[in-house]
Amino acid sequence: MTRSTPPFAPFEWMIAWRYLRARRAEGGVSVMTWISLVGITLAVFALIATLSVRAGFRAEFVDTILGANAHVTVYAGPHQAADGRTIRSFEDYDAIADRVVRVPFVTRAAPVVKGQVLASNEGRSVGVEVTGIREADLRTIPRIGDGAENASGDIARFDEGIAIGSGVARELGLQLGDRLRLTSPDGVRTAFGTSPRVSAYEVVYIFTAGRYDIDRTRVYMPLTEAQSYFNREGMADEIEVMLSRPEAVDEAVLPLIRAGGEHAMVWTWRDASGAFLRALDIEDNVMFIILSILVLIAAMNIVSGLIMLVKNKGRDIGILRTMGLTEGSVLRVFFICGAFTGIIGTVCGVVLGCLFAVYIDPIFSFVNYVAGGGVWDPSIRGIYALPAKLQAVDVGAAVALSLGLSFVVTIFPARRAARMNPVEALRYE
Repeated sequence: MTRSTPPFAPFEWMIAWRYLRARRAEGGVSVMTWISLVGITLAVFALIATLSVRAGFRAEFVDTILGANAHVTVYAGPHQAADGRTIRSFEDYDAIADRVVRVPFVTRAAPVVKGQVLASNEGRSVGVEVTGIREADLRTIPRIGDGAENASGDIARFDEGIAIGSGVARELGLQLGDRLRLTSPDGVRTAFGTSPRVSAYEVVYIFTAGRYDIDRTRVYMPLTEAQSYFNREGMADEIEVMLSRPEAVDEAVLPLIRAGGEHAMVWTWRDASGAFLRALDIEDNVMFIILSILVLIAAMNIVSGLIMLVKNKGRDIGILRTMGLTEGSVLRVFFICGAFTGIIGTVCGVVLGCLFAVYIDPIFSFVNYVAGGGVWDPSIRGIYALPAKLQAVDVGAAVALSLGLSFVVTIFPARRAARMNPVEALRYE
């Protein structure tokens, strides 16, 4: 009675290793093995690099949304004021803010006044959005107030002037201490109608929020000055709300509406950017599918190499079978040959992909230098640099996909070798 050997016995590994080290006469097998190895390495590298860049872009985009904008905006629907006018502002805004700040998860409730004006300096003009806000509330905005990176000036002097984004300063050639002229079409009311209001303010603080569209258009003004400038005396247009858990914004909507009063309505950060985030999700899924096809194509090279190996080793297979080697042992020998290529290629691809994600800044700087600059346009991309965020789930998905495909495609030529008839293999030897 023949004693069966355990799966993946040492002699099976020994035979597989000998087959992988092809001789010069079998150079075609060696070349196909190297092609398979390089193909899987590049495919896994591309998959991890793409997933890390997509994750980094999404994280940076969401961080700038949550770090430079209100998580929830409470605003007033049209209603009648005490004098009979139809307004869309809050008259008792401090009382509303006090009620809002007591809602669970709310860390700040800031009354603001907003308006769009024309900013000009030395013959250059740009449209900007002015936000009237108190100094204490401005300090709590993560990417703009206290602790903001790349900010210049003295935020303590905010009540003496205005704060502007770095993009506004760049477009108009402004520096700290310069005076920025703001022109509003809804200005002074006279007997002959409304005339534009023109006022000049000292630039006391310049911030960089990390988003081109924010830095390019945003200006902050003291709340009392904005109320006077936009004819909102005693009123606030909105209550900007910051949450300790922005991801739980849906749970805070109804309590905020109740706290805002009869005419209150809300607009969350997901309402403002939900469509873009959903588009990113769809793009992530599509990119993963496309790159998975590239991994599959690279894995198919293993099939070609194994088919050539099986053809070249037909005589050896016949001899091994007549010596008592089982079909299972032959299958495992050639499975090891193909799987080993997939494993090594996957490991190399993971190493290259992780290195790319970790050192993306110097790599991108080198590419930008070689290309002569202008590779990344923040006015189109929205952010100033190409980010990358290495996530274990992305690396795991790439490894599972590569190894899974490598193992699956290896089975078919390995089964062909296992089912080879030893008589036919040795007939012409």
